[in-house]
Amino acid sequence: MATTETKVACSSSVAGLSWARVCKECGQQHDGLESHLYEYQDDVDDELVCHICLQPLLRPMDTPCGHTYCFHCLSNFLKEQDFCPVDRQRLQLHQCRPSSLLVRNLLDKLTVMCPHSAECQQQMQRCELQPHLHNRCPVFRRLREEAEKRKRPSWNELKGRKGEGESSGEAKHSVTQSRNPTRDQPEPGLINPAYEESEEDNTPLRSSLVAEANVVELFREEPEEELGLRIVGGKDTPLGNIVIQEIVRDSLAARDGRLAPGDHILEVNDVSLASVPHARAMAVLRQPSLLRLTVMQEKGFKSRDPRPDHHPSSSTASLPTHSPHGNTTSNHNPGTVLQVTLMKSQRTEPLGIKLIRKSEESGVFILDLLSGGLAAKDGKLRNNDKVLAINGHDLRHGTPESAAQIIQASEVRVNFVVMRPAESQEEGGSSREGNGRTARRPEPQYFKRQSTYMKDPPGGFSSQEKTVSLKKEPRLSLGITIAGGRDCRSRLPVYITSVQPVGCLHRDGTIKKGDILLSINGVDLTQLTYNEAVSVLKAQTAQSQVVLRVIQTLSEESEEDMEFANKDELDPLEDPRDDALNWTPLWTRWLGLPSHMHWCRDIVLQKTNNESWGFSIVGGYEESHGQQPFFIKTIVPGTPANFDGRLKCGDEIVAVNGATTVGMNNSSLIPMLKLQKNKVTLTVVSWPGSLV
Repeated sequence: MATTETKVACSSSVAGLSWARVCKECGQQHDGLESHLYEYQDDVDDELVCHICLQPLLRPMDTPCGHTYCFHCLSNFLKEQDFCPVDRQRLQLHQCRPSSLLVRNLLDKLTVMCPHSAECQQQMQRCELQPHLHNRCPVFRRLREEAEKRKRPSWNELKGRKGEGESSGEAKHSVTQSRNPTRDQPEPGLINPAYEESEEDNTPLRSSLVAEANVVELFREEPEEELGLRIVGGKDTPLGNIVIQEIVRDSLAARDGRLAPGDHILEVNDVSLASVPHARAMAVLRQPSLLRLTVMQEKGFKSRDPRPDHHPSSSTASLPTHSPHGNTTSNHNPGTVLQVTLMKSQRTEPLGIKLIRKSEESGVFILDLLSGGLAAKDGKLRNNDKVLAINGHDLRHGTPESAAQIIQASEVRVNFVVMRPAESQEEGGSSREGNGRTARRPEPQYFKRQSTYMKDPPGGFSSQEKTVSLKKEPRLSLGITIAGGRDCRSRLPVYITSVQPVGCLHRDGTIKKGDILLSINGVDLTQLTYNEAVSVLKAQTAQSQVVLRVIQTLSEESEEDMEFANKDELDPLEDPRDDALNWTPLWTRWLGLPSHMHWCRDIVLQKTNNESWGFSIVGGYEESHGQQPFFIKTIVPGTPANFDGRLKCGDEIVAVNGATTVGMNNSSLIPMLKLQKNKVTLTVVSWPGSLV
């Protein structure tokens, strides 16, 4: 047995912790390039320890020569070397395979202590730490709530007063792009409250809303690696296009830094996604190895008096606030742009800079300058400077990993362009980060509740109930695994992630993976948390008679797709990585759920009179499609919806200021949105996008 050294990062005290710096998986503070840290409570067997980091294995990978390493450790090692660290046999990462389920289960069962032991002394299995942090740990919950308060200032506070000569009106949707010109044509049912002209506004209009078609290449180092994209849309949905809903933090796409929520994926490896259903698009995106994505990216409103890019003409300049995708918004609390050149004595000399990302703002920031390092001796860079570019590479929305790669690849000269925040105004001695942000009180929009807005699902989607009655031995398991629960992030109902071949439900054949649980022996399961559902299922399964009610969602397009697919091919509805622990339903599976099973939340947006709300929606009544729900299709960078950060592409708007949108058409919803001059409350239902 090996006594494993426990690495602790500020776990003994809550002081010094921040939501931006704490890891959302292990709860410790560590650099994004480092492995997760756990406080193990027992000695760990040598066979479960990585030979590189000498810690218990994380995402274990087996080599052909019989050794096992953490995936993170091995991939970093093989970037520099081409042999096994133990026996030095020739080795490449693609030759390695994930360890067996038995090994992964043994590792998941290792006992760890909550990292915030000063206030939370709970012990649990390693696999249960992340759910514990997000659902039960009081310290983690407090950090998240404090970050949300800072992250969501009112629009008036964030934007400030406009300059006299600034453009502030609404604008028509005029898109400039390099390919796919058919996107210039208006789509049926597309409503753009973001782009409607203000009839009562005499201020000059912004000239256009700019979008660009770009090509992004992503390479999977192993076939099973996730890109870290959550996807919504498809030909079979009201959205039509395939849209990125979310970028998963620390994923391949996040490290690359070029994709963003709201990007429309037009092509994958020269295969057009313009007229394919959602399941087909997911199958294309799950191709192994290299993916070449052609995406349409909104850049925000273009000013009539365009400002220069972030490269200043002199060593210092005033810079307006940048919003995602590089658009320039109104000049609120501008910082100072500096050009700094560091000269290394040799190519491999480190600069002595620690870089981080912040949860409340995109981009790369300087956390610390190491004492005695090159940057500290130079003295021009400071803590909290935002890195805009290094050697000409735009990093306004980059990652610390991409910045480190640019620095490592540079020669002796490293050119930085950074923005230094303006000094905070005197406001009770508050810090710059809190200035103008802490004044906003928590509002009810953070609360999620069961929806009372009754409506039909989108066309082509439906559901059916199934009931199974079984007589069984009291000790015999049903043989299912579940996920979801009303305490999870998306407030999902409890659903089945796998039906094991050893259980009695598998022999019956009625219950399938993805079915949503309604009740067992008459006990309602639809509004329970995950732990509550597990307790009820265990108690009721102990009886000799079990009556299980589930609901299955259906899609006409998916059924046609199945008939077209070759029988030997993978089911396009399912993730080929059939792991019950990680399986999640496609976004389209949720669309057919009856509305009484939806949970909704209120999102309050605020703006000035002359501003756009900043989102486009599709749906409403159409003669060709009948009544369709209203979905968020686009969120424009640099607008209230974008800065608020809670609306997502694919969200369904069920009410505006408490008035239901059911039965509305375009001509009735547009005036309702335009009449709200400074504040609007949107009630939305949000389903997690399909993970790829």
